[in-house]
Amino acid sequence: MSKTNNFDVQSTKICVLCGRTDDCPEKYGEKRTYVEYNLTVHYYCLLMSSGIWQRGEEDEGVNGFLITDIRKEVKRAAKLKCNICKKKGASIGCVTPKCKRSYHFPCGLQRQCIFQFMEDFRSYCWEHRPVQEFMDKEHTGASQCTICLDLVEHLPVFAVLKSPCCKNAWFHRECLQYQALSAGIFFFRCTVCNNKEKFQKEMLRMGIHIPEKDASWELEENAYQDLLHCYQHCDVKKCLCKKGRDYNEPDSKWEIKRCQYCGSRGTHLACSSMKSWEQNWECMECRSIFAKSGKYSKQKKRALATSEKTNGTTCLLEEPPLKSPRQSSGSPRSFLLQSPKIMCQNLSPCSHLEQPASNRVTMSLSPVMSKRNWSLRHLRQQRKEVSNILKELKVQVKTKATRLNINAENCWSSALKGFRQRIFSPTNTIEVNFSNCKNRSKTNTSAVSKHHFFQLLMLHLQNSSLFEGSSGKNLSFDFQAVKENLYFEAGKMIAVSLVHGGPPPGFFSKTLFSCLVYGPENVKPALEDVADVDVAQTIKMIKYANSLSSLQSTLQDCCECLAAAGCLRPVTALCDKNMLVNDILIYHVIKRIALPLESFRQGLKTLGVLEKMQKHPHVFSSIFCHKPDRLSAETVCDLFTIHSSSDEGADFWMGYLQDVESGDSLVTLEDILLFVTGSYYIPSVGFDPEPTLKFLRIRYPIGNRLLNCLELPITKTYQQFKNKMELTIRNTLRVEREYFCY
Repeated sequence: MSKTNNFDVQSTKICVLCGRTDDCPEKYGEKRTYVEYNLTVHYYCLLMSSGIWQRGEEDEGVNGFLITDIRKEVKRAAKLKCNICKKKGASIGCVTPKCKRSYHFPCGLQRQCIFQFMEDFRSYCWEHRPVQEFMDKEHTGASQCTICLDLVEHLPVFAVLKSPCCKNAWFHRECLQYQALSAGIFFFRCTVCNNKEKFQKEMLRMGIHIPEKDASWELEENAYQDLLHCYQHCDVKKCLCKKGRDYNEPDSKWEIKRCQYCGSRGTHLACSSMKSWEQNWECMECRSIFAKSGKYSKQKKRALATSEKTNGTTCLLEEPPLKSPRQSSGSPRSFLLQSPKIMCQNLSPCSHLEQPASNRVTMSLSPVMSKRNWSLRHLRQQRKEVSNILKELKVQVKTKATRLNINAENCWSSALKGFRQRIFSPTNTIEVNFSNCKNRSKTNTSAVSKHHFFQLLMLHLQNSSLFEGSSGKNLSFDFQAVKENLYFEAGKMIAVSLVHGGPPPGFFSKTLFSCLVYGPENVKPALEDVADVDVAQTIKMIKYANSLSSLQSTLQDCCECLAAAGCLRPVTALCDKNMLVNDILIYHVIKRIALPLESFRQGLKTLGVLEKMQKHPHVFSSIFCHKPDRLSAETVCDLFTIHSSSDEGADFWMGYLQDVESGDSLVTLEDILLFVTGSYYIPSVGFDPEPTLKFLRIRYPIGNRLLNCLELPITKTYQQFKNKMELTIRNTLRVEREYFCY
């Protein structure tokens, strides 16, 4: 019985089970006529019939009911008389023991029988049907049905149902049934408190049919088309564009930038003297509102603009003042010299260092490790595990190269263009060329370009409108970004960056990370996840209300916002505030960004990154939710495998690292790493190949970035070693700074 279900809906055909020609899907289910079987049947008549079960697959017979079984059921029902209409063909019987009543499905509805569309699809006659329990005081009065808004009397009758989760919520049975058919199993819930599980369970028990389908409004074609409308009009007092205020040319000075707060005002970049699309812009209305509230600060805005412009990259190459040496946050003299990666053994104490005893490297480590040190070591261990996992994914990367032409001043736009080009593949090796650099022939900067590009890209994403929040960021909701599929591209870029040697993101909130790996339905957001200051203040007022009157007053002041979020509920006790706060948090942090989150998740699936995150959530949280540690002498020492036959050379190297960390040097640890590998950060996937250190009979240090190998000169004194290191590193990085136009 595996024929396909080619059927026609014909209102003139008679249902073989109830004998009626009625075609009302809301009451009897879809009426189907199967021409090849000469069979017409109402779907609900078939579901509720007492002598038939689904013995086939969904594509067999009629939704799993085999044709032979249907014909047997018709023959069985032909012998039974309906206790309501007195005609033959009553296929449905009351399940109550010793009750012999049988009836047709339409007759049962008319006589107010209850049919339970769950489990065994039981049916109860008008005498044995389940009823709801009422308190004596509930039998009086009337209230408004929250679906049709008409009055419903509080009576224990078939046509009236009360909510199991809200004391004052009453409904017409007919209203609930139409609501259930429209909302489906995913969206049908109490219209007052939004309870789903308890509400659906009770409604199914009382005979409300909740179909397993998506909501009707979700199935409408282009139902949300209006939400994708993007405001494009220049509203400044004097528009400079000759083609008019509505003219918009992307990636040019005539591109329209919308107000970052309201989105309902715009300006051409040139009309507001904006150099790039990445700059923020506020309309006069929003600026005046902020000025009146005391939240608008031009000084703060200038500081942010400056930090965005530098992107935190030039500080590694700038020369520090001689009288203000750099200070490190770590303990300058406390790491163990006997690194397991040092290939020379029995390193002797350095007796020839031309430094005071207080500046020499100590060989001891405190046996008592503080809780913070243990936490840092645990974090480092997790990052090593992440590196090993990402190396497994890096096997997919081929030697075939894809070149990206990047403009450092507009990194995002050029990166987006590169990632969207037809020939781009995440499995190709990525080469980066900065198109706005000069002096191209002076030095080989390919390694620097790639690491620098990924660093700029992560910094842009962290500060972009795709994310919101201060330190731990969540996804925001940006209509234009959704329309342009930017959330997908952002997820894809992060995945590609991790596998291809980029820095760890480090700015995700724990809530966002949990939504990605566990699913949003399993996450409980916290107050600190709300980026909107006004919404956060409202939640605080509700959460910390100490009386019912103050709580109701707060709700009255913000009822429009609560209604828009679908969180408006009647409050009859102070304890109701907890559920209300939870609903508001879930809406603003999770439900509001459902579309961006799903798009972002799809992007993170690139190269299998999301799958690995879901398998190893604890280790991946170390790179997504925590900023990388500042480089220390210990970290850099452990990073290099030392190939040395010179004990003094190794001593000089480790003594120099200590001096750099303590600020007794003109370079930084990041400068040293950049000199050797082309990167001033340790990639999440690690370096390939792993950095090595050699001591040779050469005049000056050499950083071989192709092999990640640092070749150091053998000198007689430590001071000679230090002078050569600083001279070479500073001069080399100065050339690269000119190349990248820092």
